[in-house]
Amino acid sequence: MSKIDREAIVNSVPQKGFFGHPKGLFTLFFTEFWERFSYYGMRALLLYYMYSEVVNGGLGMDEGTAKSIMAVYGSLVYMSGIIGGWIADRLLGTQRSIFYGGILIMAGHIVLALPAGVTALFISMFLIIIGTGLLKPNVSSIVGDMYHREDNRRDAGFSIFYMGINMGAFIAPFIVGTLGQKYNYHLGFGMAAIGMLIGLIVFVVTKKKNLALAGTQVPNPLKPEEKSRVIKRIVVGLLIIIGLGFITIPTNILTINRFTILISLLGIIIPTAYFIVMYRSEKTTNVEKSRLLAYIPLFVTSVLFWAIYEQGAIILAEYADKRTQLEIFGIQLHSSWFQSLSPLFVITLAPVFAALWIKLGERQPSTTRKFSFGLFFAGLSFIIMIVPAFMYGTEALVHPIWLTLSFLLAVIGELCLSPVGLSATTKLAPQAFSAQTMSLWFLSNAAAQALNAQLVKLYTPETEIFYFGLIGGTAVALSFLLFAIAPKIQKYMIGVK
Repeated sequence: MSKIDREAIVNSVPQKGFFGHPKGLFTLFFTEFWERFSYYGMRALLLYYMYSEVVNGGLGMDEGTAKSIMAVYGSLVYMSGIIGGWIADRLLGTQRSIFYGGILIMAGHIVLALPAGVTALFISMFLIIIGTGLLKPNVSSIVGDMYHREDNRRDAGFSIFYMGINMGAFIAPFIVGTLGQKYNYHLGFGMAAIGMLIGLIVFVVTKKKNLALAGTQVPNPLKPEEKSRVIKRIVVGLLIIIGLGFITIPTNILTINRFTILISLLGIIIPTAYFIVMYRSEKTTNVEKSRLLAYIPLFVTSVLFWAIYEQGAIILAEYADKRTQLEIFGIQLHSSWFQSLSPLFVITLAPVFAALWIKLGERQPSTTRKFSFGLFFAGLSFIIMIVPAFMYGTEALVHPIWLTLSFLLAVIGELCLSPVGLSATTKLAPQAFSAQTMSLWFLSNAAAQALNAQLVKLYTPETEIFYFGLIGGTAVALSFLLFAIAPKIQKYMIGVK
């Protein structure tokens, strides 16, 4: 396929048709809606499924082990975006990567719906990890492809797209979570598979008309002689990994604890290597190198933000199950329902933030200062959890309002940082590494959850006040530092506001 310039791609997409945005936003909105329904529905159940007793339909794992697995799983899901971005940039293009990713995700949920114990759990995890790596960063990359770089609708478009993600995440715990906790965990996981199937149908039926050329070309294709060499390396790498697994797992050389440490190290090493490779590439211009340098503090801030935010599905999920009153006003709650709070607040507030950025126009805060606001509110979301511990102790059940406030503050931070970060990534990305830079953005979440694999081990009722206070206080202090140096970072974003 001959090279298609960015102008031709943007012009091929109908530019009006979905709330004043490109028509392709409809396709991507609902594809991601159902993919997130499947993922967050599964995640709302997964921790409880792992540590619930076997007689209650669970796997009977130790709670600490289950929390570490949740963090590692989340890290690998986002880490796999590197693979998905590379495949899109060098082999398939983003549209085909999305389709194959959806197939793998659906297969993973089907496996988890089978009553096959720990074996099914890890097979499912593998399929969903690879599938999400193919789908998630590439959907976001196409959103950016549909807008001109100077289009003022861009940040608002990402905010609308982000609202679609959270609509799927909002309804999932009520449907998947209720089926799993009230009736049978495997029934809930089966519903997650159905959600991904619906997303695939939406994508296939509407992509030709709505997306046109967006995502159809391979930006940096492998040469024919390179393909065979790369395939050989992939096969050899997989055989080595499988062989090491057969040797180290039965002999207890590779334990869950050692594996979490390995993933935590990879969470630091991989993004560092990625920045170095892109910066040193001959395909990266001097202007793009300057933008990459500006992207580094944004990336680090994102890691710190997500390290707090993603504990909502681990530490705060356990808090909901063990430390929260689950009956209020005569209504019996399920602990999985608390996972709907974050997306509910995003659905409610995302239009407000989208309208705010448009109204402010040229007067809106810089990208870096938006990031500092995001980290500030994330820190507050943990600091507020100290209050019930001081008031009632760390053993008593507390009112759901405390968890609600914590999730609300984290979401305010999320809306300052996450959709803005998606948009900034598409603007700061080197042209030859467009999809891979989007993968790097999601790698900030992977690094955060790799960090969490170690942090969550430190949380106990005895350490609760210290845990929330130290992490929350550190985030707030660093947010002030980022705000102060924002003008210096902006100078490196040559040509990007």
